[in-house]
Amino acid sequence: MGASFLSRIVLLATLLFGLPSMAASRCDVNVPTERVDLAQVSLAYQSIGRASDPALLLVMGLGGQLIHWPDEVVVALCQQGFRVIRYDNRDVGLSTWRQAPAEANLTFEVLRYKLGLPVSSPYSLTDMAEDGLGLMDALHIDQFHVLGASMGGMIAQRMAAMAPQRVESLTLIMTTSGAEGLPAPSAALVQLLARRGAPNREVALEQQADLLAALGSPMVTDDRQALLHQAAQSYDRAFNPEGVKRQIMAILAEPSRVALLNQLRVPALVVHGTADPLLPVMHGVHLAAHLRGSQLILIPGLAHRFQEAFKAPLLGAVLPYLREHREDTSHWAQIEPVADRNLL
Repeated sequence: MGASFLSRIVLLATLLFGLPSMAASRCDVNVPTERVDLAQVSLAYQSIGRASDPALLLVMGLGGQLIHWPDEVVVALCQQGFRVIRYDNRDVGLSTWRQAPAEANLTFEVLRYKLGLPVSSPYSLTDMAEDGLGLMDALHIDQFHVLGASMGGMIAQRMAAMAPQRVESLTLIMTTSGAEGLPAPSAALVQLLARRGAPNREVALEQQADLLAALGSPMVTDDRQALLHQAAQSYDRAFNPEGVKRQIMAILAEPSRVALLNQLRVPALVVHGTADPLLPVMHGVHLAAHLRGSQLILIPGLAHRFQEAFKAPLLGAVLPYLREHREDTSHWAQIEPVADRNLL
């Protein structure tokens, strides 16, 4: 009897104290990077978590690679019970674009954009949204949640409109509706974004560190060596400045999404920083105002980067929302027809 009781205690202790290691193993971010071949692109991705868990697709912003989703953030999302999927958008990281690049001049297209003229781009944000949907098709995932940052938030909006029966919720961080008249970034910041040519690795790292610093919060003093280290990780994994230029053109060519947002019915959380230098805070406010029923959280001091000082506030905003919607499949996105097709 005593031996049997002792065995049960040992088993119980093993189960209890084994849970953290089991959870850590389930949410291991050091999984292999895999690849899926679609019609136009070959996408590199990672899948963290159980295949049976609700899927959460992470969509990165301009020039960002899947490694730019902080590992601790990915682990925290996974530990909420999600299968977290992060990937390189076309033209960055280890993903490739199959078609030969069309002739395009970023400086010329920026000028056309400033003059209010149509912008030409080798592909669109809609094409990039199709990439994400194609990845989920390849993984045989029918319904999923989407978390997009910056350009990734713009792509996420397109995904929800293109496949409303598949998107269960949207989490949109430091992004915009693309409406005309919203505050513009500083000219100096735009120049840093467009400065993509570099004769060697050292210059490329310095340029990227300059950009990261400019995108950071005035409340935080960046360590230059840490910025250079982050830039080196990105450069050594993949360096494709021409691809980033094409992504910029896709953003410039994107029309306002206000009419689309006015029709979209989807659970949505909009998170924006009060110190965002690229997409000032009114971009987030305006976006939430045109997503009926969305929640808006403004984080004081947050700029346009995942800085260490703001990881806790960001997770504090995002995790409760995702936890609430993780198992709720009763409010998938819908497109509500409107009578006035010229609604802006």
